[in-house]
Amino acid sequence: MLPSPSIPIREPCPAGACICNRDTLLNKPDSDTRILCLTKHEEKKLIARIERISSYDDLTHVADLMQRQLGIAVQISPGINEVRSMRGFNIVLIERPGLCSKTRQTVPAAIRRCLEKNPEIAFTILNNHDLLGG
Repeated sequence: MLPSPSIPIREPCPAGACICNRDTLLNKPDSDTRILCLTKHEEKKLIARIERISSYDDLTHVADLMQRQLGIAVQISPGINEVRSMRGFNIVLIERPGLCSKTRQTVPAAIRRCLEKNPEIAFTILNNHDLLGG
């Protein structure tokens, strides 16, 4: 499932700077290479889109699009201790080949910024995990 030649793919990370296994992914003929379509430019657009999220439904929609279009699965849950700030949430991109370590950091950071701007989304996440009894 290699991207078509007209679709640009992510440039390789500097040697030793990342553990994304981009080359291994490209060399396996039956691998899911959708993640490689997330170029640095497209990643900036994704981060900007995440930061524009204004509701829980919009957050789940963007997460669903990331899963369908890029194969990136996002898990957002309250931490094991109290959630006193947005840092109390566990925001994880599920590990997969081709997922750059920079992306693993920037996407959760953008989601945290979104939650800080829209605390009602954070309350909905807490409510969905039955932490507000409701």
